[in-house]
Amino acid sequence: MHIAPILSALRRHRLATLLIALEIALACAVLCNACFLIASRVDQMHINSGVDEASLAQIKLDCDDCNDVDLNARVLSALRQIPGVQSVSVINAVPFGEHAGDAGIHLDAANQKPGGVVEFYVGGPGSFQALGLNLIQGALPQADDYRALNDFVPADASVWITHALAAHLWPGEDPLGREFWMDRYHYRVAGVVAHLARPSGGEGGPSTREWSVFVPGIPGKHFADNYLIRAQPESLQRVLRDARAAAIKAAPEAVLDQQQSRTIGELRNGYFQQDVAMTGILVGVIAALLLVTALGIVGLASFWVAQRRKQIGVRRALGATQRDILRYFQTENFLIVSMGVMLGMVLTYGLNIWLMLSYELPRLPVYYLPIGVLALWLLGQLAVLAPALRAAAVPPVVATRTE
Repeated sequence: MHIAPILSALRRHRLATLLIALEIALACAVLCNACFLIASRVDQMHINSGVDEASLAQIKLDCDDCNDVDLNARVLSALRQIPGVQSVSVINAVPFGEHAGDAGIHLDAANQKPGGVVEFYVGGPGSFQALGLNLIQGALPQADDYRALNDFVPADASVWITHALAAHLWPGEDPLGREFWMDRYHYRVAGVVAHLARPSGGEGGPSTREWSVFVPGIPGKHFADNYLIRAQPESLQRVLRDARAAAIKAAPEAVLDQQQSRTIGELRNGYFQQDVAMTGILVGVIAALLLVTALGIVGLASFWVAQRRKQIGVRRALGATQRDILRYFQTENFLIVSMGVMLGMVLTYGLNIWLMLSYELPRLPVYYLPIGVLALWLLGQLAVLAPALRAAAVPPVVATRTE
């Protein structure tokens, strides 16, 4: 198959060829970036929270005028009496719930070496074990590690950080015994856990999603009204239902937060609800765009077959086989798609740069380009197949007909 005659034919139909090539270029740019966005969303939805989600639920109350010590005493007593409850503890936040304490930290007392913005989980006695955190360095919190809160965290305490945060703060070094500061507050690393996702995700991008610090705290002033319940997975829904009723009865002056008083699994589903919807929309956009592109190719190829019917008959009369005609239209389509994807590569990275600047998305990995190109080549060959088969079926006798 000689390419020169095909290119000559395409030059005679510049406008139609250009329009299809531009459509394919746009499809390439949208396809690659949309697939990357979908993969990013799916990756976020499968983040390892680090906790035993199947066994945990949260009860959250709102009470501005309550005595924190008295509120904790009444609610903890009521929740512990529920059949099936394995443990109840006070905690300021849980993964996928409302965040309660993020702040910037520094690696020196003078606050000259920033370490980033991290999430401070404050947990009362028993909460570390209840969460089911996987301790990979250090020892479990002991009784004397729990400190009273000065504000939303203790002013000086031993803390447990995630492996991701340790690798960020002290790459390649042993984090145990290391120190960091939050303004005048001082903390020492007593242990490292494998994972602990931030409640509201990583504000600095995917790499910060596990920049979490667990601080042992004594329930009381500044630390009340949020309770972590652990139960067997099969009885967790029943325990949660009873816990809601018990909390309202024990503290009638407080208001139960229905949206946050759920199992961790339900909080995860609610947290990623918009991501699921966005993924569905992007899949729909990709499908619609590929359909429109395929229809454009089919329409153009069908038009050219009808326009060249007598020319095809002449070629058949001169000895061209049906396979030759089929190969001609497939090669022609391959060249048009190739021109489109070359321009599409430029548009793809242009669109990705705009998304990076506007929405803080990471750079598009280069391997998305060959995947998009192969997909469009395959789409082009499938779309042109039916018109090409019709062209190949044109009999040689057409060449002898006169208009």
